[in-house]
Amino acid sequence: MSLTKTATTARVEPDAVETKAGPGLARRQVFAVAGCYFVASFAALGLPPYLTEILPELGDGAARWAGLLYVVPTIFGAIGAPLWGRLADRFGRKRLLLRAQLGLAAAFLLAGWADSIGTFAAALVIQGVLGGTFAASNGYLGAALEGHALSRALTLMQGSARAALVFAPIVVGSLTPWLSPHRQYALLAVLPLAAAVMLAALPEPPRSRPAPPQATTAETEADGTPVVEAAAEPSGRAPAASLRALYAIEFAFVFSTVISFPYLISLIKERIPGTGPMVSGVLFALPHMCYLIAAIPVHSLFRSRPRAGIALGFGCIALGLAGHGIAHSLTAFVAVRLVLGAGLTLGLVCMSVLAADCARGRAPGGLFGSIEFFSKAGAVAAGVAAAAGNDWFGPTAPVLTGTAIALVTVVATAVPRLPRTLRTRRSL
Repeated sequence: MSLTKTATTARVEPDAVETKAGPGLARRQVFAVAGCYFVASFAALGLPPYLTEILPELGDGAARWAGLLYVVPTIFGAIGAPLWGRLADRFGRKRLLLRAQLGLAAAFLLAGWADSIGTFAAALVIQGVLGGTFAASNGYLGAALEGHALSRALTLMQGSARAALVFAPIVVGSLTPWLSPHRQYALLAVLPLAAAVMLAALPEPPRSRPAPPQATTAETEADGTPVVEAAAEPSGRAPAASLRALYAIEFAFVFSTVISFPYLISLIKERIPGTGPMVSGVLFALPHMCYLIAAIPVHSLFRSRPRAGIALGFGCIALGLAGHGIAHSLTAFVAVRLVLGAGLTLGLVCMSVLAADCARGRAPGGLFGSIEFFSKAGAVAAGVAAAAGNDWFGPTAPVLTGTAIALVTVVATAVPRLPRTLRTRRSL
């Protein structure tokens, strides 16, 4: 005998709605996906800071093309991410994740053996078009997980990215006395190849089946065993406005944080003359270290109130970036970098929660491909704004621009909540 529960009717697009058709991933498999992204991203994140040393070997003695080539993979990655995401939904997420890893390996091999600026630039274009391992990994996870399990997995993926940002440049620098950064591209191509081999052993996520467009019925046996899994709440399908808001927040977050990256070392040297590269590198890495330490506790605290965490995160980002404008000592820089790290952690974790909520009832490949597009668009816009601001007003301009964008986002995130709060108070 079965008990029938009728779900609340919600307006949805039938071709965009999916339900999981099988069990999710084991914890070790989630860690395997995150670990594969970490090793595969070493070259992509560790070698670009050394473009000024690579380009003279290719004929550009003054490294005039470094700024443009730095963003080439990002631009083409943004263009390709939505398409690869849709193809993953159609042909299988594991296949497209393997495709991304093999695409990175091919691009790194070509970059490592390039003997001209043109060939090297072509390799970076291929890296952008055929790469996209972060979006592909998130799409793979989104096909097998949902809710808090997915948001925690996305938090772990961001931890892999932060760890690579911290450790990859150090490893590349340590290898430089024996092998030039240019040739390290070819050496580090082994890493995405190894990741592809490891990912080949993982299961294909359960194929999702489309849910009915109208009210859905979920049946359970008397002992509580589900017979049909379907969205039983209106929250199972996030409103389109929430998805648009996620895209806007993603763009603003990446813009306001990345804009401080390119000229941070110049700012530190200007404010604290005599600062060595090791100290500058540690200051650069501090916000990412904050994420590695605090991400999981923050996820536990804010997983039920991500919008509040995002507003608080942008507030910390604005405060931290503004502090860069007045910091003139090592202690002050450590303090403002830690405040920025708090904002970075809050923002990334709470955006993972929002992304997991938006993934309910949507094809994960297309969703995470679109999120990656807005993320990379924010990074490109930040790079252009940082270069223009630095040329016109000096290295302080980028952090002040980021402060302004973060403050605007705080207001945009917090203000829509005020009318609801006031209505609630009047009803008491």
